[in-house]
Amino acid sequence: MRTPNLLTVLSAPLLLAACDSGADSESMEGMSADDHDMSMMETDAPGTNASAQGTVTAIDAEAGTITIDHGPVPALEWPEMVMAFDANEQILGEVAVGDEISFEFASGSEGNVVTSVASQ
Repeated sequence: MRTPNLLTVLSAPLLLAACDSGADSESMEGMSADDHDMSMMETDAPGTNASAQGTVTAIDAEAGTITIDHGPVPALEWPEMVMAFDANEQILGEVAVGDEISFEFASGSEGNVVTSVASQ
């Protein structure tokens, strides 16, 4: 009785792998390795550039972040909120807590990065 159970347990992963490999080979048929890499990159969600206006509420130079109490961002369907954005040293040096700014940023799978700021 134990041998059939053991065989079932040991063969299940192999059967699942065979099922998965069949589906992959059909969808990948006629593609080279380079095509496969491109198709994987194309499935990543692209970043979005957006702009907003707000007030700087905190700057963390060590973490490389700026916290902004910003208004709605229609391009991303974001409501008004307070959030931290990544920023480079130059941008961090251009602002101070309490500054009212307009800013542009990139938003994507890697996070949200301020790309430019201007005082209001």
